[in-house]
Order: sequence, then structure tokens, then C-alpha cells
Amino acid sequence: MPKRTHQFGFVTVAAASPSLRLGDPAANTLLVIQALEKAAAEGAEIVVLPELCLTGYSCGDLFGQRSLLQGALKGLGLVAEATARLGLTAIVGLPLEVSGRLFNAAAFISRGKILGVVPKTHLPNSGEFYEQRWFASARVAPVKEIDLLGQTVPFGTDLLFQASDLPDCVVGIELCEALWAVEPPSGAQALAGATLLCNLSASDELLTKAAYRRDLVKSQSARCLAAYVYAAAGAGESSTDIVYSGHGLIAENGVVLGESERFRFDLALIVSQIDLDRLAAERRRNSTFFGAPVAVRPRVVGFTLGSPTGQTPKLRRRFSQHPFVPSDPHRRDENCQEIFAIQSTGLARRIRHTGLKHVVIGVSGGLDSTLALLVTLEAFNRLGLDRKGIIGLTLPGPGTSARTRVNAMRLMETLGITAREIPINDAVERHLRDIQHPAGKHDVTFENAQARERTQILMDVANQSHGFVVGTGDLSEAALGWCTFNADHMSMYHVNIGVPKTLVKHLVGWAAHARHVGTERAILEDIVATPVSPELLPPGDDGEIAQQTEMLVGPYELHDFFLYHIIRNGFRPSKVLWIAEHAFAGKYDQTEIRHWLRSFLNRFFSQQFKRSAMPDGPKVGSLALSPRGDWRMPSDAEATAWLAELG
Repeated sequence: MPKRTHQFGFVTVAAASPSLRLGDPAANTLLVIQALEKAAAEGAEIVVLPELCLTGYSCGDLFGQRSLLQGALKGLGLVAEATARLGLTAIVGLPLEVSGRLFNAAAFISRGKILGVVPKTHLPNSGEFYEQRWFASARVAPVKEIDLLGQTVPFGTDLLFQASDLPDCVVGIELCEALWAVEPPSGAQALAGATLLCNLSASDELLTKAAYRRDLVKSQSARCLAAYVYAAAGAGESSTDIVYSGHGLIAENGVVLGESERFRFDLALIVSQIDLDRLAAERRRNSTFFGAPVAVRPRVVGFTLGSPTGQTPKLRRRFSQHPFVPSDPHRRDENCQEIFAIQSTGLARRIRHTGLKHVVIGVSGGLDSTLALLVTLEAFNRLGLDRKGIIGLTLPGPGTSARTRVNAMRLMETLGITAREIPINDAVERHLRDIQHPAGKHDVTFENAQARERTQILMDVANQSHGFVVGTGDLSEAALGWCTFNADHMSMYHVNIGVPKTLVKHLVGWAAHARHVGTERAILEDIVATPVSPELLPPGDDGEIAQQTEMLVGPYELHDFFLYHIIRNGFRPSKVLWIAEHAFAGKYDQTEIRHWLRSFLNRFFSQQFKRSAMPDGPKVGSLALSPRGDWRMPSDAEATAWLAELG
């Protein structure tokens, strides 16, 4: 049975930069081994060290000295022995003589065995760099195999290394300048299957260079849909005219997971966990990636990850309870502003196309309809239209509470739109009598009759006013099918359809403080604090909301978590259950999470027919469920295989 971290696609990696002794391979070997020991203690399975770390990068003409080269070879053997003792994989830089030529090389060592050596291709030879003075490029490598410390070892830039116990872990190696090249080798490696790209570097420090280096690592990981581990030479290098900082970076698909402190005179070590399962899912859905030709036919060398000696595998990654909502307030506000602009621009474009001056919107006093109203107001402002052309209807029925009814009317009046109230009680009662529905039976027919009566009124008023209906349903409701078919499920433009429920509250809160003051802000703040409810059942004796959505369908924060990781990331339900246990530890136990995950899967599959008939609406994030774009699924697909994973 594979350990759970590997079962679910996680591998723990490290970038380490020891403070070396320049030109002293014996001392550097000990420092490298100490770095490996520290990384192993942190649970690292693959450790990337800097370019030429067994000698130091800045040795200059000393690279021509046999004593230095033999010392590096001896150190390589000792490092290999250490990897066997520690039970990990290391990628180590050293100068290596092959057929009378000297190469700047990276040795891939796993559990005591040297499995391959990758020579450097791009040798910088301008400014402060003079590598072509000492080293030959991989382009002129004379052989494909070399004899190294009694082993026959593959040699070349066409090598990839694949873990037998985690097949999605395929390691590609490039050295320093390759990252700055027009076409970095890591691009071809990624297309050939590499998911973990490793760069052994000795990049010196200049003003603003660290930020540029960080951007390169981020962008290359994003472009390659891969993880990228970067380890640079540290402050122990020569300071003759230049300074090195030991910059370490670990990125995954455009996100920096870890970055070391620079300019240290001791070991700089960062450890992070890569989600290879997520990267594989991204590649499966990206036609630009999987449709690109493979320029290099690699030699693939197998290795075993196992786990560092004495380490109990554990999940190191932290998963946000609310993946759609940034935890950083500044970034969250920026996202809200951008989403609001996308929503309002989409609606404004539709209004311009139709040439209409009126829209109709149902305003319930809840979050979704409030957001839709604010977006509509912004669209009218962008088009220079009179806000009186926004016809807001509040349609109180048997389940409407005093709080939402008052908030709906006050908000519309305060915003200066056309506000109307049309009670639906009599119409619903008449309809229920017409279909011979038993009085007092508060079932799904009773609830849906109200939803359909409201939609009928909205549509008819739109005809009267020569306008169209703006929908209010959100992404989470579409995923769960928590909408009445041919009722709130329908409109002429669904402005909220790309916004998950956990983000709706933040959007309304952001708008309240960024766009409104005084009474308007106070009303919006109270709406944000109102429990989520369809209000289709009578209020309690105290007049308060009796029917709360999350008591029926489950917590939206869980459903949005499931939606993000199953649909957006392509994770298996068993993995989602496991990471949810970690993310919501102390809030929901495994039994609760499993129950609502099963509910989510059942609903998502059974309610596809509603999404197949969904109106237009703007996509605002990386996940959308439009049947015309992002999500195409048969309405009669079975959830059996997904449910089976949960037992």
C-alpha cells in the first residue's frame, strides 16, 4: 500500500544552499551531507543543490587543476553513500571530466546510486561570466554513457528521471543560464513528461535581479504546467567583484510555494510539497500543452522515492477552507473589484446589444439578488443610462421574513431604482387550488410554485417594460442544482453564474465599503449578515427565517471546497476527503465531510440537466459550468465510480 502522500500525488522537495568553502571539495562534501541530513529531517524526498556545489562555482582557473576535480569525484561518492543512509534523492553540481573535456554537470543520485549526469548546455560568457574559458557545452558531449565511480552512468541533456512509486514524478534538470535562455531546456522536458523541473544555479546578485529571477521561475513553472525547484550558490562563493546570495525558490504552476532568505552565511534550506496530481490534471485539460509536439525523445531512468529514513509521511501542504476567497485582504479586495468589473461589463455589453433601456430584477433582500442589483447598477452607470430603468421587484410570499422584505424595499428606494412590491400569496394559493394541492402541505410543489410564480411575474413585467430579466443564481447553486427548473434557474442574463457562494458575501461586503456610504452601506451590511435562505417555507412564530439553505443542502464552504478540488483540480473524491479533513480539522469531522461530499457528488451528477439549459452569464474565474464553454457533461452520467471511492 503506497503511503498516502504518494497515493494522492504529493512529493516533498527541497532547495538547499550550503555556505561553501571555495575550492575545498572535502569540506564542501561535509556541508552538502549536512544539508541533506537537515532536509531529510524535514521530510524532503528530493533535494536540489547549487551548481558546482562540491567545489564552489567561482573557482576560476582552478577548474583546470586535477586535485580539485578528483576531490569533487571523491565527494560525489560520499554524497551517494549519504543518500543511501538517509533514504532520499539528491541532485548535486560538480565539474566533471569526460573524454578530455570538462563539463559543468549535475549528478542525479538516489538511495546510494548515481543514476545519471546532465551536462550544462548554455554557458554564459559575457559580463561577469567566463564559463566557456573552462567548460564545454553539452552540445559537444562525445558520449551517452560514462564510467563514474565504478558505475556506468547515462550522460546527456536528454535524461529524465521517473519515480517507480509515484509515476507522475518525472524529474528534468537544467543548469543556471538555461532559465534565461530563449528556449529553456525545461520546456522540452515538460513536453516530454517532466513534472518536476530542477535548476542548479550560481546566479550572482545585482539590484532587482532577485525579483527578475523569481518572475522567471514563476513563469516557467506556469508555462510548463510543472513544479520548478531552483537552488543558487550562496554567500560562501568568492566576493571578487560580485556577491552570491543562496537564493532558493520552489514554484508550482505559477505560484511560489517557498523562497529562502538570501545572503546567509549558514545553510539556506526551503522545503515544500508539490501536488503532482494537480499538475497532471492541468495538463490533461490543457489542449495547448497536450497538443504540442515532443521535440526530444528522452531516455527515462527509473528511481524509487520511498521516504526519508525515520520519517513518517505527512501532508505538509496547507489547503484553504475557502479556495475561491484569497486570505489576504488586499488581494481579496483586488479580486472583488476585478470580478465586479467583469460582471458589470458583461451585462452592459448585453444591454448595448439589445438596445433596451430597462431591465427587471427580483430583489429578495438576500445576498445573490443584492449582488446582481449592484452589478446592474454599475452596468447602467457605465452606459450612462437612467437608473430608473432598473425595475426591481420584491415578491413576498408565504416564506418571506420581515427582515428581508424591509431590506429589499429600503435598498431599492435608497439606490434610486424603480421599486415595486407584488405579493404572490394569493396567486400561489389559487394555483395550488387549481392543481388540487392539499392545503397546508409544504412540500417541494409548494416551494417550487412560489419560485415559478415569481419568475412568471419577472418575465411578464420585462415584456411590459420592453426589457429583459437579470438572473441572480450563483455558481454554487448551479453545481448543486439548488434552483427551480424554469423558475430562478432561468433569465435573459445570469450575472452571478460565475461567482461561488463563499465569494458572494465578500463581493457584497466589498461593494458596501468601496462604492456606498451611509444608509446604503448600512443596509448592505445587514444583508451580508442575513442567513442564506430561499424563504419558501413560512417563518417561525417569531417572524424570523425558518428555512436555512445550509441546514438542507449542507455548508456552502464545504460544497465550494468540493467544487474547486473535484471539478477545477480534477482530484479524486478520496483525495478531496483527505485534504478536507486537514483543512477543516476541528470544524467538521470525517463523518460529516464524507456525508456532504456524497451529497455533493449525487447532486452534481443528477442536476446536470439544469446546467445544460443554463442562460448566458460571465465567467469570472478559472472554474465555470457553462454548457457552451467550460463544462460539457451528459445529463444522464452516473456518479457511481466517484461515490465508490468514498466507501
